[in-house]
Amino acid sequence: MSKKTKHEHSELSGEFTEDGITVLVDIFRPAGTNHDWRMEVITQDKDVIEWEEPFATDREAFDEFLATVARDGIRSFLEDDEPSVH
Repeated sequence: MSKKTKHEHSELSGEFTEDGITVLVDIFRPAGTNHDWRMEVITQDKDVIEWEEPFATDREAFDEFLATVARDGIRSFLEDDEPSVH
């Protein structure tokens, strides 16, 4: 029997709104561990953007999210990276 891994979610996780766009920032790690933190951003369309590299602290993860928004804008999470089909 396999158990689904339970996660501890950072208090920095939650909804983030800018320019009328809201995304969910989820920063988590396996519960009861001191493992590195993982981060995902979930859009209103349920698209999930996951950072490949883990973060030593939840603050580092959230700071990276804020830096991405400052550099690329919140709309960067909504852009369609899929090639269009003709």
